[in-house]
Amino acid sequence: MNDVTSAAPAPPPDYFAGDPRTNHERMLAGDLYISDDPAIFEEQKKAVRLSAQFLAAYNEHPWNTQHLARELLGSLDETAFVRAPIYVDYGSHITVGPRTFINMGLTALDVAPITIGADCQIGPHVQLLTPTHPVAPQPRRDKLEAAKPITIGDNVWLGGGVIVCPGVSIGDNSVVGAGSVVTRDIPANSLAVGNPARVIRSI
Repeated sequence: MNDVTSAAPAPPPDYFAGDPRTNHERMLAGDLYISDDPAIFEEQKKAVRLSAQFLAAYNEHPWNTQHLARELLGSLDETAFVRAPIYVDYGSHITVGPRTFINMGLTALDVAPITIGADCQIGPHVQLLTPTHPVAPQPRRDKLEAAKPITIGDNVWLGGGVIVCPGVSIGDNSVVGAGSVVTRDIPANSLAVGNPARVIRSI
């Protein structure tokens, strides 16, 4: 019986040839990157620590914890309110406007900026997901990723369990029904429901 020697896998291509930036810099620019940068790890560790502190304090004194939420998030208006727990990648790339209420269990993967306007109602267990991955199998296997920003306008209501996908904008005064998956922009003054979410009427 003959021995069969397996060929060693080919090394991945140099996706960043000629690009002197770090992966952290590429991430912040919205370009493809690999999340092996020490600066990325440090920011994520800080977010985990602050999220845990916020949750622990909220369990004891829920109405006296928003200073910790403001430390976690990039910008949280003094008149906004966030219920714990909240799950983020970094927190520092999230902006929340005046008088907005965020219910428990928000997952906000803020690799790219997430902007939530004024007077919004964000239901329980909403997911705001900015990260993207290549559809092509090889670069995905090589761990490339990127992200696209999410923008939620003023006076928007996202029902419980809504998922908002990368690059989506939702216009002012719009309502998205519970459990909907928003894959495309929703215009202002619209009611959208379903998976994928579709506008069913104007408001």
